[in-house]
Amino acid sequence: MSKENYQNYKKHFINFYQRSRRLPSYAEMLSIFNFQSKNAVAKVVAKFVDEGLVGKDETGRLIAGPDMFGVRLLGTVQAGLPTTAEQEVGEALSLDEYLIEKKDKTYLLEVTGDSMIEAGINEGDLVIVEQGRAPKVGDIVIAEVDHEWTMKFLEKENGRMILKPANKNYPIIRPQGEMNIGGVVKGVARKY
Repeated sequence: MSKENYQNYKKHFINFYQRSRRLPSYAEMLSIFNFQSKNAVAKVVAKFVDEGLVGKDETGRLIAGPDMFGVRLLGTVQAGLPTTAEQEVGEALSLDEYLIEKKDKTYLLEVTGDSMIEAGINEGDLVIVEQGRAPKVGDIVIAEVDHEWTMKFLEKENGRMILKPANKNYPIIRPQGEMNIGGVVKGVARKY
């Protein structure tokens, strides 16, 4: 198979994934690549696996690799004084791969309220929360206090754990009873 043909197969494969939000079956790849045999499809898929475009799960089923939904990392940008821009074309980076360490223990929550605005978390943002992670003082946590859930900084005061907002208009929460930590905030996502 020529390099040009392979790139064409790859393009069609990625286009199918982006349109359908799933990988094509081998039967669908016969049509997409205009092949007559599944053996020819298997050879192309083997190259996709070698390249890292797709992988295989524990049962041998194909799963999308980071290049399927990744975004190219182009370099850095100065957030202080302006400097000369330098662009480096890097590999594709999946935001899932960048932000999520334990997919099975991670969930998203939509933020309501403004008690964490000084931490850069605004109403309407999505926070990425990991369950089962041991919270440390200074972490932003999702906590249950008096049967209600909130998101605050976990702090220590006089040997007791407290929940501190990132907005001076809100009081510190000093739990009188039990406090349960539902997860540690790992990141925030915002669309403009």
